[in-house]
Amino acid sequence: MFARPGVLPYNRGKVARQQSYLPDRRPGAGRIMHELSITESVLNLALEKAREANVAKITRINLVTGELSGVVAECIQFYFDIISKDTVADGAELSIRVTPTMLHCDKCDKDFSPTDGRWTCPTCNEIALDIVSGRECYMESLEVE
Repeated sequence: MFARPGVLPYNRGKVARQQSYLPDRRPGAGRIMHELSITESVLNLALEKAREANVAKITRINLVTGELSGVVAECIQFYFDIISKDTVADGAELSIRVTPTMLHCDKCDKDFSPTDGRWTCPTCNEIALDIVSGRECYMESLEVE
């Protein structure tokens, strides 16, 4: 079966957009490569640290991601299960802790979490804010045998 330029055939004849031709503007679109590259980086770092410590097996990798990081935990797990095959991390558990979004109001000097999608200070209704947390994406620790 041949596809028209800009579309890729997959599962039961449905058609997926190919970003180089037809960018998909839906929320969450385009994350496939985002999660894959993050997962590759996490695995490479874990394997590097395991080599440095002469470790035979990684049993658990503890990650921290923020609500605003755009990381989808299920995608990270999916890619990890595939790319960790035949490594010392094969079969390791991924533990992903999501940190909440915290904002700081420049006007009244208060920290708060946005609620109901509102990014205004609940104390003074100011919108001059700094993001204190919620954008994190890092490997916190490894558990090994």
